[in-house]
Amino acid sequence: MKARRSPGQALSASVPAAALSGRIIAAHGRHYLVQLPDGTLQNCFPRGKKSECAVGDVVRIERASADQGVVTGVEPRHNLLYRSDQFKSKLLAANIDQVLIVLATEPGFSEDLLGRALVAAEALGIDPLIVLNKTDLAERLPQARERLQLYCDLGYTVLEVSASAQEEATLAQLRPHLAGRASILIGQSGMGKSTLLNLLIPGVAARTREISDKLDSGKHTTTFTRLYHLPDSWGDGGMLIDSPGFQEFGLYHLSEGMLERAFPEFRPRLAECRFYNCRHLKEPGCGVLTAIERGEIAPKRHALYAQLVHETNQEVPR
Repeated sequence: MKARRSPGQALSASVPAAALSGRIIAAHGRHYLVQLPDGTLQNCFPRGKKSECAVGDVVRIERASADQGVVTGVEPRHNLLYRSDQFKSKLLAANIDQVLIVLATEPGFSEDLLGRALVAAEALGIDPLIVLNKTDLAERLPQARERLQLYCDLGYTVLEVSASAQEEATLAQLRPHLAGRASILIGQSGMGKSTLLNLLIPGVAARTREISDKLDSGKHTTTFTRLYHLPDSWGDGGMLIDSPGFQEFGLYHLSEGMLERAFPEFRPRLAECRFYNCRHLKEPGCGVLTAIERGEIAPKRHALYAQLVHETNQEVPR
């Protein structure tokens, strides 16, 4: 099993005591927007060529001018959510409590992407919340429910909402799960994330334009990750991070040991394996494979695990 270094692991170097501290609220390439404790925004760039900060990071900066700064260090993270293949990593967010995986009845959602997002959350100990949007499209709703029943049976929370047709009901369902927490919205394009964000964050369009202007990336407003504070009227604080839609979720950075524990239905069976180093692929006396034969683990969940194991053992071409 391979041990992998997390992106940004070496960024906790000591920094001058006089440095300012703030939270990254937007990231576009090597350009960060840092919110200082007084609410002001500072344009910042990393020191050196590497860019290993994420939205949600609490960073130390040194001012280079009135509106420019240099990131000199990152405070220790609670966690870092990212996706990766054998070539590169894409940082999504740091210091989060919850991942909202946004799906929709139409267009159809990718169950592979859903499974991978759940594994990523489980590996970090982050709470996942599955949000099925566009439930007002009644014709496709039964099929979506049927596909999600497996995840309900595994104990995952699935909320059914219609952000465009049932605004008040959607807010009532989501608010208890979001208030006071740091959450990130992830999902494929077309699932309705923007509609959800517009509902949850009043005036989000104007705030997005402000961030775009500060980042000087107005034409790229859909390609950067950004953090919004939840409405003061909620009274509980909390943050919501919006990420660009994507179609793939590589987990190359997870070792086999991390993967096997990221499937909750596997965990009770790991102690039943005959061999301590069982890979749960084709070994005799495997507790996981026995559970599949008994109908206690869905074959498609094991297929996802096997695919992830295959990917995580791919070597980088020389």
